[in-house]
Amino acid sequence: MAASFECTTRTTMGIDQFFDLARSIDAHKDSMAQSRENAVAGVTTGLISLGQEVTWRAWHFGFPLRMTSRITQMEAPDFFVDEQVKGPFRRFRHVHEFSEDSGGTLMVDRIEFAAPFGPVGQLVEKLVLTRYLRKLIEKRNQHLTADSQPG
Repeated sequence: MAASFECTTRTTMGIDQFFDLARSIDAHKDSMAQSRENAVAGVTTGLISLGQEVTWRAWHFGFPLRMTSRITQMEAPDFFVDEQVKGPFRRFRHVHEFSEDSGGTLMVDRIEFAAPFGPVGQLVEKLVLTRYLRKLIEKRNQHLTADSQPG
């Protein structure tokens, strides 16, 4: 079984600009400074593209974690998908969809994941991970759009 959730973010940025910002390794690092997230292998700076991988090292729940993700689908500037190829989850898939909205761009993040450890993992998904990951994505998106929002 897997858990899933969705986040919606609006910005005054144009769709091309927001699409590139969402796949920027540097912007991601900046948005995740609190968890000391850093790109340590693969694409470690600039824009990640179709077929490319990045390995992240970060601290979550007091533990150092590594996760390698690959961009498995991309159609600029409408969407891209990153999926874990190695890391702490049994499965992790993040779809980023972009559409022009009145006055800017709408991004919808769709996250599906499965924790390890069978039934215990399902309980952790439900009680802890879904809320934690949702807040992480929302905080990241607030950071990405901070300069584009009206004062």
